[in-house]
Amino acid sequence: MTTMQPVTTGAAPTSTLDWGNDLVTLTFGWDAEKPVACTAVEVSGHTRTVHRVPFVEVLTADAGHRPASGRLAHTEHGARMRYVAHDESVENGLHTLAILQRSGDLEARIELTAHAGVAAVTSRVVVGNVGEGRIVLRAVASWVSGFTDQGSEGDALSEWERLTGVSDWLGEGRWSRTPLRGPDFVPLAEHLTGHNPRGSLAAVSTGTWSTAHELPTGILESRAAHLALAWQIEHNGAWRWEIGEDTAGGYLALSGPTDADAGWSHVLAPADRFESVPATVAFGSAAPAAADALTDHRRASRRPHPDNAAMPVIFNDYMNTLDGDPTTEKLLPLITAAAEVGAEVFCIDAGWYDDSGHWWDTVGEWLPSTTRFPGGLGEVIDAIHAAGMVSGLWLEPEVVGIRSPLAERLPAEAFLQRNGERVVEHDRFHLDLRHPAARAHLDAVVDRLIADFGVGFFKMDYNINPGPGTDHDADSVGDGLLKHNRAVLDWLDGVLDRHPALIIENCSSGAMRMDYAMLSRLAMQSTSDQQDFRKYPAIAVSSPLSILPEQAASWAYPQPEMDAEESAFCLVTGLLGRFYVSGHLNRMDAAQRERVATAITVAKDLRIEIAASHPHWPLGLPRWDDPWLALGLRGADDDLVSLWRRGGTADVTLSFPHLVGASVEVTPVFPLDLPSWHTDWDATTGTLHVHGVDTRLAARTLRLTTRPAASIPTPAPGHTDHTEGAIQ
Repeated sequence: MTTMQPVTTGAAPTSTLDWGNDLVTLTFGWDAEKPVACTAVEVSGHTRTVHRVPFVEVLTADAGHRPASGRLAHTEHGARMRYVAHDESVENGLHTLAILQRSGDLEARIELTAHAGVAAVTSRVVVGNVGEGRIVLRAVASWVSGFTDQGSEGDALSEWERLTGVSDWLGEGRWSRTPLRGPDFVPLAEHLTGHNPRGSLAAVSTGTWSTAHELPTGILESRAAHLALAWQIEHNGAWRWEIGEDTAGGYLALSGPTDADAGWSHVLAPADRFESVPATVAFGSAAPAAADALTDHRRASRRPHPDNAAMPVIFNDYMNTLDGDPTTEKLLPLITAAAEVGAEVFCIDAGWYDDSGHWWDTVGEWLPSTTRFPGGLGEVIDAIHAAGMVSGLWLEPEVVGIRSPLAERLPAEAFLQRNGERVVEHDRFHLDLRHPAARAHLDAVVDRLIADFGVGFFKMDYNINPGPGTDHDADSVGDGLLKHNRAVLDWLDGVLDRHPALIIENCSSGAMRMDYAMLSRLAMQSTSDQQDFRKYPAIAVSSPLSILPEQAASWAYPQPEMDAEESAFCLVTGLLGRFYVSGHLNRMDAAQRERVATAITVAKDLRIEIAASHPHWPLGLPRWDDPWLALGLRGADDDLVSLWRRGGTADVTLSFPHLVGASVEVTPVFPLDLPSWHTDWDATTGTLHVHGVDTRLAARTLRLTTRPAASIPTPAPGHTDHTEGAIQ
């Protein structure tokens, strides 16, 4: 592995290295007795020294923790690592740093990248065996660094808070802000023991639903320290993040699968290498700035694709509409209606391949039904194309139903296994994408549907979690799963390489696999399967904490039986993201269809702004039952804000800290055919007072435009500088 030459940084016993880009600089330090550690962070004009911990932490069978613990940090190999060499480069705006260390026969290469103009750093750790024996890996962290002040007096965690989220099917992205010092970290008087504590606050994911419960994304913030860190683990499988308190301060550690959490171990034979999953940490002087930097990183690291800018409006027939029961008779009127209101893609969802009427456990061949489409599926696809729309189909490519003929045709080795038995979950087998027969089958399916029907959009769903993994041809079940996870990504890359204009939606029972291993490649993400339109806004508002606004497809599914305010409420839910429409359009009257058409026109007008915006939360983090909810998008010139009322009083006050002192004009964006809400702008506090209509269920999207003013209002005495804002 060693290809770099040592670089002398001075004759002093302690060596330091400053590295980064135009917005963030990390300082690394090491010496003959200490491993490489991040020792300082410079961002937004502030430099903070941080608690020193080894940046590389590796757990092996023959070298555990010191002291004994279940942490990612404080491994014996981490403490033994010693600097060998480093190398820096800049190419096409990508700054790269590699630092090589060694602990006995274990070599570790830190690989860091940062895009120009983005205050975020992505890290991987590549470990290798340079000896003659075996090394059994049990955990390889991708990022470990302190975040509290190095050597600070007093309580290091007292000023710090965490912003983290949990999800569930139909209840995705429930975020909260919590002080670190409290139930998570009680004062332990650990200094009296002479050892660091053994516990940590950890979040883990096992299996393949990477965002089914705890989220791989979070933020740490200290307003007193003027520092915030936002992170994401970019992996479509098992992961772990942890926040720990040492005697001298706090640290953040990010990792892929581990032995303790996910049954992962991997054997390094002599000269073998293993690369950890990527993890990104974004920096800012406060949580909003760190969130902005993570948004910038997500845009900079996406696979180039025409859809990234085009963002066509999609109609999908599933949600609260055909519900997996498409037929020619049902689809043709919907296709006509969707084209009339301005949809650009029409996706036929689940059921198009089923002759039996019970499609769940027969999926896998992906052959068009003959009973649902008497004239053939081509008749329906041709109608979509004739109406000027791109055709789309639903696929769940990674599964094969237990009653599918394909289950017997493919070899057993093409499926995830445990002890020689194929894993079954909810009447499905799960393909192992490492196997050439599994990959060849899926390639043939995709290529055939594109060649035969001219399909330009796939909604790729993922409705089961097969568990810890497969022990077939693997060192452990977690090892088999990690290799499969990486094979899925490689397969997707191959599909997009062959079909560069193909649009792929990332769906997984709503948002159970909403990670940036997938979303760095795929166009958009269904944010939920939530069918109650009154509950959906809480999910839509929180989604930009996890994904880009332009990738967040929150369903807009108005129905004929809804009144005007309810219909507008549904449409507003999807408007500040990737506009994703459903509903019985063909059963609507002219006025109802016109409202949908107007919303689609607005969505098309807004999409360029959305794709360049930064999200913010004028009412703070949404709570599930909040009567008022708001999502803001800050643009180069204007702000957009969607506001939902679900009860409570008719008045609410929104905060726009970045607009303090500005003269602002507020104009309605959507709907325009319903009573306007009264607004009053207070420039001295950067707040917008809104009085809603009498109905207790309503929503509006507004535009805030900054106007030149002869005099800028002076903030009230004692008013805090809110230029960075706050995510409450």
